[in-house]
Amino acid sequence: MFSFFKRKKAPETPEVQAPAPVIAPKPAPAPEPEPASAPVPAPIALQEGELFPETAERPTTEAEKKRSWMTRLKAGLSKTSSNLSLLFVGARIDEDLYEELEAALLMSDAGMDATQHLLDALRRKVKEEKLLDAAAVKNALKELLIELLQPLQKPLELGRHDPLVMMIAGVNGAGKTTTIGKLAKHMQRFEQSVLLAAGDTFRAAAREQLMVWGQRNNVTVISQQSGDPAAIAFDAVQSGKARGVDVVMVDTAGRLPTQLHLMEELKKIKRVIGKGMEGAPHETLLVIDGNTGQNALAQVKAFDDALQLSGLIVTKLDGTAKGGVLAAIARTRPIPVYFIGVGEKLDDLQPFNAEEFVEALLG
Repeated sequence: MFSFFKRKKAPETPEVQAPAPVIAPKPAPAPEPEPASAPVPAPIALQEGELFPETAERPTTEAEKKRSWMTRLKAGLSKTSSNLSLLFVGARIDEDLYEELEAALLMSDAGMDATQHLLDALRRKVKEEKLLDAAAVKNALKELLIELLQPLQKPLELGRHDPLVMMIAGVNGAGKTTTIGKLAKHMQRFEQSVLLAAGDTFRAAAREQLMVWGQRNNVTVISQQSGDPAAIAFDAVQSGKARGVDVVMVDTAGRLPTQLHLMEELKKIKRVIGKGMEGAPHETLLVIDGNTGQNALAQVKAFDDALQLSGLIVTKLDGTAKGGVLAAIARTRPIPVYFIGVGEKLDDLQPFNAEEFVEALLG
């Protein structure tokens, strides 16, 4: 159904066509095995739709997997979509429709810029293509929205560095630590070994939560009860290099972008990670809560200004009427959206696909 990540292709050979995507090959010689006291577990080969072995409910075909995800996505976006899709039921193509559509887009937190952009483009399309019925206008809006969101669709590429270092930021309550745990499990499906760094030293609960995810995923967590988060991040990068792991993910303390002294600490963590490995972090991700609407856009701007973000993960889209914020992000700060989340289960976090998102939104 889905490829969760884009993986770097192996060098082509005359004998075999490497399927895309492909994890970049490890350099020879093979790394030494871990000591017996700390064995590295084999990657957990979970199937799509599976959480953990004791609660697995696995679709059996690719079509079933896709239907399962689209059902969850539509359910998650139902509050946003109800304000938009119902406008076209038996509607006349007149100024009233455009006004109602403008109000619905603004209510979904698409923002004034994206709303005006879509309405202007829709008016032109209706006029040029001589669209006369509501269904045709709705399809035209779908096409325009897909075109707007397409630049946000980009896969996360694994295998580019050894290890690939990821720094994860976000405000408290956005689901950052849970998202890290889900990503670790997804990466294991691609036979990627993972090491986690509990850099959120301000909240003991965050450290404990990450430790639980580490135990659940059978991965090591670098943690201290107190101390400098930058030092923990540095130690994690060094440990990742020494162990030969594929991915190091560094959790950071949740903070508001208005807390300038804490934002400065984030910058310090990023600098120190770079000292631990040249060019790192290779991915600087922001986890945002889809329920926060325009406030999420403000977070994207502030964290991008401070850290130069490489990607976004939008969580908690289920139950929100503010799913239009992705349109606002696309117009204002088009940073790739690697994943979207519509629930608590493992497979409720999936790669962002513009066409699927719009189909769930407008039906």
